[in-house]
Amino acid sequence: MRIEFVASDAGKSPSDGAAAVMVFENGHLSTAAEAMDKATSGALARALAAAPRFTGKPGQTVEIVAPAGLDVQRLLAVGAGPADGWGGDTAERFAAQAYGAVKLSGAKVLQVFTPGARAEDSARAAFGAALAAYRFDKYLTTEKPEKKPSIEVVQVITDDVAAAEAAFAPLKALAEAVYFSRDLVSEPPNVLFPAEYARRIKDLESLGLEVEVLGEAEMAKLGMGSLLGVGQGSIRDSQLVVIQWKNGGDSQPIAFVGKGVTFDTGGISIKPADGMEDMKWDMGGSAAVAGLMHVLAGRKAKVNAIGILGLVENMPDGNAQRPGDVVTSMSGQTIEIINTDAEGRLVLADALWYCQDRFKPRFMVDLATLTGAIIISLGNDYAGLFSNDDTLSENLLAASKASGETLWRMPLPDAYNKQIESMIADVKNTGGRPGGSITAALFLQKFVNGVPWAHLDIAGTAWKKPSTVPTIPDGAVGFGVRLLNQMVADKYEV
Repeated sequence: MRIEFVASDAGKSPSDGAAAVMVFENGHLSTAAEAMDKATSGALARALAAAPRFTGKPGQTVEIVAPAGLDVQRLLAVGAGPADGWGGDTAERFAAQAYGAVKLSGAKVLQVFTPGARAEDSARAAFGAALAAYRFDKYLTTEKPEKKPSIEVVQVITDDVAAAEAAFAPLKALAEAVYFSRDLVSEPPNVLFPAEYARRIKDLESLGLEVEVLGEAEMAKLGMGSLLGVGQGSIRDSQLVVIQWKNGGDSQPIAFVGKGVTFDTGGISIKPADGMEDMKWDMGGSAAVAGLMHVLAGRKAKVNAIGILGLVENMPDGNAQRPGDVVTSMSGQTIEIINTDAEGRLVLADALWYCQDRFKPRFMVDLATLTGAIIISLGNDYAGLFSNDDTLSENLLAASKASGETLWRMPLPDAYNKQIESMIADVKNTGGRPGGSITAALFLQKFVNGVPWAHLDIAGTAWKKPSTVPTIPDGAVGFGVRLLNQMVADKYEV
């Protein structure tokens, strides 16, 4: 699908298209809606009056097919909320809602009217439509035509085309990065295993990123027994991918670390069969880090950033790690394995230590689909934030609010460390069900070596099915890409 910006005085709408206009709360028509109502001799107002439950709230729509007086196939009124609060997030949702309403209609062109809006808000409307149009369909070979989206072009009608295009440029880079992240999460695990994943990240060097791939022999030499133990039951070799973006002069780098379990059976502590197919997205944290590095390079961010991806496949076989094993991490700390399905923290333990040891970053943020406990705590709309640093937490929470990728800060009580004390090793990899997401974060904290650090448990937010957010189709979200890009742009660029 293509995005275009078109001047508001450029002429009539296409005959093979649909037009979407905003209607604010209490039936207040936008300028474009008033013009459409006039052109249809009041048909829009009559349609709204005939839909008493339409109040102009975001997400509501009223559609007129073949409206008299207009060339378009469809005229769509989309609720936009309060007139004095429109813009930003509501602009995104307006365009995304419009796209979702007509994508299977047969119309080839969708015109989204934003005259009178700031160029930034017109750009956000384009961004919303782009995110809504994401579709992972590469393996569909017999899909019926009527199930395929028909929209080929979204035209954002705006007063200042040049300004809107300029405002959209960094958002276009962000949309491409979100797509990249969603694609990674959506791929089946027989296609996206650690080595193939690393190869796809290596391809990002075309954007100006530097990418290194460490294999099992290199990780063994570094003493990464914690990470390597997770993948030892798989025929697929584990990988550690190091991504660098250098565009911040001599400033201290910032670092992001992602859990990349390309498929998680649970290992010897095997998961139930029901729903195990979803464990292809247990690498959602690493996909978010990859997407972040993609957008930083795509928009030439003025920052030095490090991305570390720990890529493994957790499988049961005769060589698999067992409950009761003790492994030695790169930090030198020993870990008793209680449950092989608590594997993500073992991957991150070595990845975090490697990151701080080699790069001496200003801070580290890790992202992981780490615990089911965080879903019990926060549901599917908030990711859990755990941190040893208030400033970093405040910056993440501010970016959360601005980006719409919501976080909730959780506690890190020292007393809960008792739950992960081991009789025979320095620490054990799980502390049981009570406070499970907290004890997982406390485990990770033992491997950050005092560096300012935040852990984002995104188990509830990496995948949505069904999705109730118009910019997120069912499936992979790419959660974290927008959030972290927002934080970098707002707080850390030189």
